[in-house]
Amino acid sequence: MPEPGQPSHDELARVALRPLDENERPAALAVAIAVCVLLAIAVLTGAATVHDLSRHGGSLPGAVFLAVILALLAQGMYRRRYWAVLGFEALLAFQIIVTSLALVVASTLTAAGLCLLSISLGGWLFWKLVRVMGRIQASERTPNTLR
Repeated sequence: MPEPGQPSHDELARVALRPLDENERPAALAVAIAVCVLLAIAVLTGAATVHDLSRHGGSLPGAVFLAVILALLAQGMYRRRYWAVLGFEALLAFQIIVTSLALVVASTLTAAGLCLLSISLGGWLFWKLVRVMGRIQASERTPNTLR
């Protein structure tokens, strides 16, 4: 606990965050944008090429809806919007939880390895995006004259 009059650890961390420059997109943000775009394309491609999609538990309107959501998230992250990064992080958290549950029931070493890879990559991207979100917030709170 800091002594009275001393800044807390949280306050020091906020001050240390450098706001994003005018057109800066950190590597983690670029990876997240690419993942969103590739997933949107994969969902649409899968829906268009799978015969009798409803037998596999899907629907064309559902696939289009999901692709539109992913495209909107990608666009929001490209524009460096906090809500878009937060939404993508929520999807990453869901993916990590579901893949962790799938790891519990994995029946082959290959399946377990793929689950671990997915959890690791998703966790890495999630962690890297936390700092990006802080820098986006710092950019939003900094007047344009100071940038």
